[in-house]
Amino acid sequence: MLSLDILRGITIAGMLLVNNPGSWSHLYRPLEHADWIGLTPTDLVFPFFIFCMGVAMAFSLKKFNYKISGPLMLKIVRRTVILFLIGWAVQWFGHLVRGLCKGDPLSEAINNLDTLRYLGVFQRLALVYFFGSLCVVLFNKRFIPWLVGIILVAYALILGLGHGYDFSLDNIIAQIDNSVLGTDHMYHESAYGESISFDPEGILSTLPCIAHVLIGYLVGRMILATHNNTERVTKMLLAGTVMLLAGWLLQYGIPCGKKMWSSTYVLITCGMAMCIQAMLIHFVDIKGNKRGWGRFFETFGVNPLALYLLGTVLAILFGAIPLGHNADGDTITIHSAVYNFYTTFSSECMASALYAISFVLLNWVVGHVLYNKKIFIKI
Repeated sequence: MLSLDILRGITIAGMLLVNNPGSWSHLYRPLEHADWIGLTPTDLVFPFFIFCMGVAMAFSLKKFNYKISGPLMLKIVRRTVILFLIGWAVQWFGHLVRGLCKGDPLSEAINNLDTLRYLGVFQRLALVYFFGSLCVVLFNKRFIPWLVGIILVAYALILGLGHGYDFSLDNIIAQIDNSVLGTDHMYHESAYGESISFDPEGILSTLPCIAHVLIGYLVGRMILATHNNTERVTKMLLAGTVMLLAGWLLQYGIPCGKKMWSSTYVLITCGMAMCIQAMLIHFVDIKGNKRGWGRFFETFGVNPLALYLLGTVLAILFGAIPLGHNADGDTITIHSAVYNFYTTFSSECMASALYAISFVLLNWVVGHVLYNKKIFIKI
């Protein structure tokens, strides 16, 4: 489905945009994550991608008839391991480059693993893909909606009883991650002027993400079972609106927040993703509007993980490689040089946004070359 590639491309472009501002100190509010509780446009990009992963899972597992087998398990395990290794390799590469640019000896930079983060975006994708796929092949399709409900209700109860909505080390999510992963190997989250060792891609918060990808899978199965696009749009708009409304109403008792990936966050973001996917099916697959803006995002959508990985690596290099020093003795990197150039003719917030847009366009150029050569990198 071209509309699925476009939605997936929108999410990858959005992830690159919000992860690479010119300055973290000068951001427009829509390009920031919510401090803790709440929702901004930036909080939509990652869950949308997980939703798309679930939809694509329904397509890719169809060839195995959604039944467990040796070749299927080999594929699931291989993809999970590759995603984990990519996540760890990227984090190690960041430590290596930053260490070398600071003047650390090569041996010390290579072995600087004391603060290597165990989890992250790629690792979360690996875990969600692995457990989501197992649920699909081990459980009957009719039980999957019940499983989603059980996970979301159980998770809401766990957070409610375990101070899961509090920004503190008493939070059950932080307690589990600190106990298992260790403080030095976790992300340190900041909110309300404080910072604690709290991983937004932690162990416990992966549980609702499994429900998240299963919702996408159910949408994918509905798309496959419904051959009329108009009927697909109607079903997705109806289900998406109900899910969005349910999440919005329930957030008064179950706060919505990305960093703890609350149950209402799953409902709201999945509902929005379904409604947007329905609109894309209408305008792209039914009306045939396949050029212009759609082609731009399709470029990202056909090579999503490869371009996100490229953007992550480029961000590390641009932020670490020194070009010289300014009058105050501070190191000038590629990142700071481009951002400072934009500040010469725009405000600091605008310069920060222009850098992010330029970064997205740079990755698009690479993706466009791959697209034109019909090179599609699969993991």
